[in-house]
Amino acid sequence: MDTIEIANQAIGNQHPCFIIAEAGVNHNGRLDTALKLVDAAITAGANAVKFQTFKAEAVVTMVAPKAVYQQQTTGVDESQLAMIKRLQLTYEQFKEIKEYCDKKGIIFLSTPFDYDSVDLLYELGVSAFKIPSGEITNYPLLKYIACKGKPIILSTGMSYLGEVEQALQAIYHCGNPDVILLHCVSNYPADPADVNLRAMNTMATAFGVPVGYSDHTLGIEVSLAAVALGACVIEKHFTLDCTMPGPDHHASLEPTALTTLVMSIRKIEAALGHGRKEPAIAEKNSKEVARRSLVAACDIQGGTVLTEEHIAIKRPGTGLPPSMREYLIGRKARGIIFADTMLTLELFE
Repeated sequence: MDTIEIANQAIGNQHPCFIIAEAGVNHNGRLDTALKLVDAAITAGANAVKFQTFKAEAVVTMVAPKAVYQQQTTGVDESQLAMIKRLQLTYEQFKEIKEYCDKKGIIFLSTPFDYDSVDLLYELGVSAFKIPSGEITNYPLLKYIACKGKPIILSTGMSYLGEVEQALQAIYHCGNPDVILLHCVSNYPADPADVNLRAMNTMATAFGVPVGYSDHTLGIEVSLAAVALGACVIEKHFTLDCTMPGPDHHASLEPTALTTLVMSIRKIEAALGHGRKEPAIAEKNSKEVARRSLVAACDIQGGTVLTEEHIAIKRPGTGLPPSMREYLIGRKARGIIFADTMLTLELFE
């Protein structure tokens, strides 16, 4: 499907880029911070704000190690389980966040990492499910989500094209055709040299679904490049303050930068245009001033047969174009034509 709707917003190549402000766990387990993140996403102009919903014990074992970037940002002494338990929100807190988003007019999204979280979000009336890169081979969870009948946004970090195809087959097998793929590099922060944005278009060609980009690089440049290449969706982590403690703050945008990202995406969309090669309306005056016309190179007496020496090519471009010079050569002047007169067909027999 080349167009998919989420909360009555069409997503596809012929529609504005759908911008997801990824709050993730940057609320640090605090409801008040989560609501402030919603406000920041709204102020920036994002289409949706996204969180992460999980029950820690259902996701990781007691001995699961942290990723290297998590060790760098939160230390090595704490386990991954202990870390994400600190970042866990309750059902009632997510209900309040969802109601706050509805009241403020921004789409609420969240990534479920376990079955109970899928059910929780479904009960809250989430408009779509976002599936993270780490779950792309978790077919039981993919199918469980797909059977809920909601649109799916699937990140594809760490994946080969064949793995993406198999994940899509698992989802389609449940009768759910509404899938958007996000190219992604699962490193925090990701090095632009590793991003390989052209893989985004490879997936679009291979699977015929809307494709976007989940950006883990620092800054906004790579996201903007993805939009220029045709990304239908951009997802970007953001935080209230990059210096806050937690695993993802360092690789996230602060609110001012998020606003700049959204504004820049909208400018790029406007610049991409409709694709027809034709003059812009705003070029009319420049076209008349910058192009040239055929004019008399000297005074031309009536009855004179025109040669190249009688014709000059000068601005403005409001008369016969230079391409018609050969059409005038050999014609006879009806009467006197003074130098610098704009030549017209009516001046000649």
